[in-house]
Amino acid sequence: MVLKSVFRAAVVRLLTPAVAFALVAGALAVSSPVSAAGQSMQPFIKKNIYPETANPTVDIAAALKKARVEHKRVILDFGGDWCGDCQVLYIYLHDKINAPLVAKHFVIVPIFIGQMDRNLDVAKKYSVPVTKGVPALAVLDAHGKLLYSQQTGQFGHMSSMSSKSVTEFLNRWKA
Repeated sequence: MVLKSVFRAAVVRLLTPAVAFALVAGALAVSSPVSAAGQSMQPFIKKNIYPETANPTVDIAAALKKARVEHKRVILDFGGDWCGDCQVLYIYLHDKINAPLVAKHFVIVPIFIGQMDRNLDVAKKYSVPVTKGVPALAVLDAHGKLLYSQQTGQFGHMSSMSSKSVTEFLNRWKA
C-alpha cells in the first residue's frame, strides 16, 4: 500500500502541465487526422474501391447510358486499393463538399489496374498513361467522347493535395 502511494505521488509530480498538454495533443493528433492543407480528413476504412473482377468495358457502357439519361459526365478513375493516393482521392470525392458535385454532375467508374498490369488497354484507349502515376483520371461526355485525360500524373500525389483541388477539377469538368 505504501509503495502504491509513493508510485502515485511520483507519477503526479512527473505529470507537469507541459507533459499533460503534450499527451493530450498527441492523442488528439492521432484521433483526428489532418491533411497537409490543414483540413480534417476521415480515416480511411478499407473498401473495395477498385473491384478486381469488374469488367471496365461493361461498366463504362453502363455509366455512359446512365450519364445520357441523367445528363452527366463520366469520370474514369484508374487505380488500385493498394494505392494510398487513390484512397485519398476516394475520401476527397466523397467529402461533404465534393459528394454533392459528384452526385449532380458525374458517374464514376473505378478501373482496377492491378500492379500496373491490368486493364492497360482501357487506359490506352482513353489516353491515360497510368505508368506516370495513379490515381489517373479521364472525363467523358455522355456519348463517350474524351474530354480530358490526365497526362502527367497530376493526381498521383493526392496525399499532398487538398480536397479543394478535387473541387476545382470537378467544377472545371462538370456537365
